[in-house]
Amino acid sequence: MYAITGVTGHVGGAAARALRAAGRPVRTVARDAAKGDVVADLTDTAALSKAFAGCDGAFVLLPTVPPFTDAAHRELADSIAAAVRDSGVPHVVMLSSYGADLPDGTGPIRWLHHLENGLRATGAAVTAIRSPHFQEKVETVLDAATGAGVFPVFADSADEPIPMVATRDIGAAVADALSSPAGTSEIIHLEAPEYTERQVAEVLGELLGTPLRVVTVPRAGWLAAFTDAGLPPLLAAELVALHEADADGLLLPRGDRAYSCGTGIEETLRQMVRP
Repeated sequence: MYAITGVTGHVGGAAARALRAAGRPVRTVARDAAKGDVVADLTDTAALSKAFAGCDGAFVLLPTVPPFTDAAHRELADSIAAAVRDSGVPHVVMLSSYGADLPDGTGPIRWLHHLENGLRATGAAVTAIRSPHFQEKVETVLDAATGAGVFPVFADSADEPIPMVATRDIGAAVADALSSPAGTSEIIHLEAPEYTERQVAEVLGELLGTPLRVVTVPRAGWLAAFTDAGLPPLLAAELVALHEADADGLLLPRGDRAYSCGTGIEETLRQMVRP
């Protein structure tokens, strides 16, 4: 049996589907009884521990939550780690990120660094799956693309190739790690197709039937752009730090082994914009 958190999101849902397709038993964990087999909030250590108990493995992730403070996310990470420890689950797979090897200077990725270390202290074998950019991040600029014909880029250049992974491939990697555990803790970094932001904009424009104007937002304008879009100031500041770390080349694929992901950007965008 494998406990899966985040089943209402891209990665958790994909992991649960991949496990079930392989004939593996799954126990989905959600805050809403209508959406999961077991009800547990990530902040409820006792309920989460009960959800993990008796399972061969569990998948966890660290969402970004209000009030978007450092303390709130470290407390959430500590709750997850405590549930893993108390449940006795022998193996846990976590969604991490390029850059989680660094303790700070990476915006919200520093909280994944904290969770990785917290999980390793539980006694369970930990598989940290470090991901590059999600292909589905395009969802955040879809309104600008469909409404104003603009594709905003928060980087120094729109022409720098970067790896972008489809969340279905991350789910497959999670399912594979749970089904075939290494027996010891390890870090897996995902390898994915590389695209420039301009190439992504061109593919999206073709699917939408209209050319998109690529606008590279200068660093000085990132914070204002995020807050003008309605993001809370603390979250906006964290995203600025994240984009700065990425632009400065701090988010690199460091791990014990690589897992290759092959879904192309056109397939992901086609699913995203279809009626």
